[in-house]
Amino acid sequence: MAFGTQDDTDEVMNEINMTPFVDIMLVLLIIFIVTVPVMRHAVTVELPRASNQPLLAPPQSIRLAVDAQGQFFWDDAAVGETELAQRLAQAAAQSPQPELQISGDKAVRYERVAMAMAMVQRAGLRTIGFVTEPASP
Repeated sequence: MAFGTQDDTDEVMNEINMTPFVDIMLVLLIIFIVTVPVMRHAVTVELPRASNQPLLAPPQSIRLAVDAQGQFFWDDAAVGETELAQRLAQAAAQSPQPELQISGDKAVRYERVAMAMAMVQRAGLRTIGFVTEPASP
């Protein structure tokens, strides 16, 4: 004797009941509709006004190279240490400061490249890049 209305067939239910899913989605939709306007106007902040002027010309870049013999080259022109220090000081005084790109020959002593970096630091240049070549596979 069986209670209830159960069929004698034990078939698998191959449909998903979508009603709970739709109920959850509607509840979430209502929550978002209510909370988004509250979140948007939660805090009123008066931001300060600032005037900025766009750069008329991008800052120039200077190439400083150290060859295998340890000689300095300022944009492909050979310079001595005193002239290099003067040019670095002039470049540091510019507004905006130019970007300095240092490239050193792989055969040069590290001392010469370190000397160039120390001169750049003493001059006050802030943007320095190192130029390298990608390794061959």
